[in-house]
Amino acid sequence: MHRIYEESVEIPNDIKVSLNGSIVTLSGPKGTLTKDFSHTGVEIEYKEGKIFVRKKGKGRRPKAMVGTVSAHIRNMIKGVKEGHVYKMKIIYAHFPISVKVIGNEVHIENFMGERAKRIAKIIGDTKVSVHGDEIIIEGIDKEAVGQTAANIHLATHIKDRDPRVFQDGIYIVEKR
Repeated sequence: MHRIYEESVEIPNDIKVSLNGSIVTLSGPKGTLTKDFSHTGVEIEYKEGKIFVRKKGKGRRPKAMVGTVSAHIRNMIKGVKEGHVYKMKIIYAHFPISVKVIGNEVHIENFMGERAKRIAKIIGDTKVSVHGDEIIIEGIDKEAVGQTAANIHLATHIKDRDPRVFQDGIYIVEKR
């Protein structure tokens, strides 16, 4: 016995929706985002100011896929309407860390007194700015903003030392 799992996502008035099969394009005040959901096997339909996500099947996998695609669409709506902002804090005990944004890379110098600089990639159209010991990452694509923050954090990740003692690094402190 197969069930049809369905979830709807409300679209605000100031956002334009374009559907081309399983490719969803949303345009809002902050910009335009496009995502391809063809690999998920869900059916996406737009009518009366709502996007309907459906999948037929049994078990919990189709229901989970419908929820996942709906969550991605909600993140896209928030991105084109308000944008996503992550704040990171630079923490050091002895050696002051120097962070610079050069092109599409973040250069971290003097981490733990190392002479070599560590480099983290900036993904997509994400904007990174450094203000003292705070790094602000903002953009409309939540995945790109989150991956950029993860790249910066992983560039200063310390292995083979006690994290309770060696707390130096760059950490996420706020997500909006």
